Amino acid sequence: MEGGAMRGMFTAGVLDIFMENNITFDGAIGTSAGAVFGCNFKSRQIGRAIRYNLRFCKDWHYGTFRSLLYSGDMYDYDFCYRVLPHTLDIWDEVTYCNNPMEFRVVCVDVETGGPVYHLCMKGDDGDIRWFGASGSMPLVSNIIEIDGQKLLDGGVVDSIALKAHENFGYEKNVVILTQPRNFEKEQTFLWRLIKWRYPKYPKLAEAWRLRAEKYNETLEYIRQREQEGKVLVLAPPEILPVKRVDHNPQHLKAAYDIGRQVGLERLQDVQKFLSM
Repeated sequence: MEGGAMRGMFTAGVLDIFMENNITFDGAIGTSAGAVFGCNFKSRQIGRAIRYNLRFCKDWHYGTFRSLLYSGDMYDYDFCYRVLPHTLDIWDEVTYCNNPMEFRVVCVDVETGGPVYHLCMKGDDGDIRWFGASGSMPLVSNIIEIDGQKLLDGGVVDSIALKAHENFGYEKNVVILTQPRNFEKEQTFLWRLIKWRYPKYPKLAEAWRLRAEKYNETLEYIRQREQEGKVLVLAPPEILPVKRVDHNPQHLKAAYDIGRQVGLERLQDVQKFLSM
């Protein structure tokens, strides 16, 4: 499951269709929004991702510069990963833990500039911390330290973790993208800002500098695996009508509805692919 911040509402729509039709997998891996919203697939909470995003999209804790100034996170970490799951929209830790599906999240180690793939099987506060680390966007989030590793958004190094999932033993994969099939990432000079913002972590800036190149290489690899019959791709038909940070509930719902539509249109293809 690809990241993309609020483009992840597309993924949430696809996953809700999967859950409504009892589609299950042996394993899943999500990067950034793919982790933060995708974890609801293991906890089997249909509609949870779109529900709390619609409810809180205009809350000042949720994607605002006020939150960034107050907490160091544009998406207030304490609000998103403690208050929300434990008080405001209850996270089903028991179902998550009892579901045998393996669920991994992708982060970047800011010291090495390399990816970290972490298996989250319990759904407890420790795992939620990993979800939050995977979704902690550079420049607008605090670095998350877990077990001595300093972590940020996995999209820096592996936005679509297909190769990693194959290396964990999953030979056939359904890939959910949040950009249309003809999308190619362009190089930007944001890495220079990363270098300025994190002078202690030059390998993080270097990883960002190579981000577009690696992303496009991954897209080519996905096309190759499709031709080999090892991958089935679900993607929006065009650029989603939602920004990475978006406070308009209509935009969020539109992206989610497009995900549901694609999920329904490709449902039989997914079922056939999984039965082969």
